[in-house]
Amino acid sequence: QVQLVESGGGLVQAGGSLRLSCKASGPTFSTAVMGWFRQAPGKEREFVARIDRSGGTIGYTDAVKGRFTISRDNAKNTVYLQMNNLKPEDTAVYSCNARLSGGNTYWGQGTQVTVSS
Repeated sequence: QVQLVESGGGLVQAGGSLRLSCKASGPTFSTAVMGWFRQAPGKEREFVARIDRSGGTIGYTDAVKGRFTISRDNAKNTVYLQMNNLKPEDTAVYSCNARLSGGNTYWGQGTQVTVSS
């Protein structure tokens, strides 16, 4: 079992920055592929960024490339999402996801990010 707790969301003006954190419980964090997803009101949840177990392979959705950076600290069981140059269209609930090598997937409860114009 893995529990994920996100933090760092809030209200920011367009052009501002936020750093989201997702802390995981359990000894399996270092074996998990970690991802960030977001869901805006009235829309489907969408992929934002992903980082592999070692941090060597990273992927982003096109909408955030060059603005968002995903990273992880396996010693702290934490994955981060640094978000720069935020836009109103980035407004959403951001959730982290852990996918273990056995295939089990876990989600956090989400953190709200609101970007005002």
